[in-house]
Amino acid sequence: MTENQNTEWKESWRDEYLKWICGFANAQGGKIYIGTDDKGNVIGVQDSKKLLEDIPNKVRDILGIIVDVNLLSQEDKDYIEICVNPSSYPVNYKGEYHYRSGSTKQLLRGAALTEFLLSKTGYKWDAVPVDGVTVDDLDKESFDIFRREALRSGRMTEEDLNMSNEQLLDNLGLLEHGKLKRAAILLFHRNPEKWVTGAYIKIGYFGEGSDLRYQDEIHGSLFIQADRVIELIYLKYMKAMIS
Repeated sequence: MTENQNTEWKESWRDEYLKWICGFANAQGGKIYIGTDDKGNVIGVQDSKKLLEDIPNKVRDILGIIVDVNLLSQEDKDYIEICVNPSSYPVNYKGEYHYRSGSTKQLLRGAALTEFLLSKTGYKWDAVPVDGVTVDDLDKESFDIFRREALRSGRMTEEDLNMSNEQLLDNLGLLEHGKLKRAAILLFHRNPEKWVTGAYIKIGYFGEGSDLRYQDEIHGSLFIQADRVIELIYLKYMKAMIS
């Protein structure tokens, strides 16, 4: 039996296979067999009993779903069967959305990701509610920067900005039934990379061609990044005559 849209063969377990489970959950569901070759022949797997405990826990903790993990045996060789049901809600692996198409796993980006999220929930990517984060977990400095810039630009008055952080987020459309949207995490959380990998700015100074002289990374909420990146560019990267 060959691999297809619902079946995947793996010789041994690696944590990166959580992406495959994510892909199955976002598509039609499927099964992953650990301890088999590419043709489905059983070659056996070591530490099968440990995997029976580790795999369900990792899937639950990282993907937030429950899968059936079964211990099977053929000719005295143990192998693992992971049964993944299709999810009615988008499943992500550390902020990445994977999808099973044919016998391949695809990482959804751009328009494909937007279309997928809309088809699953009616939400755009940045509007998906995030569990386990509250307004109290957000960064005070980020709110201070927002209020300062909103007042300076004249887009809001001091009276408008005297509301609580929760009221402010609600007025900005960043709350959904009391839950923070992903956009709120990106804008106001001190460490948005916990939910969205790569949510930081990298600045580099190049010499001739591809000669990278030095670089900096700016982490934090998007408001902190925007506030500090301009200062860093002016102080470190832009050259001007001294007068």
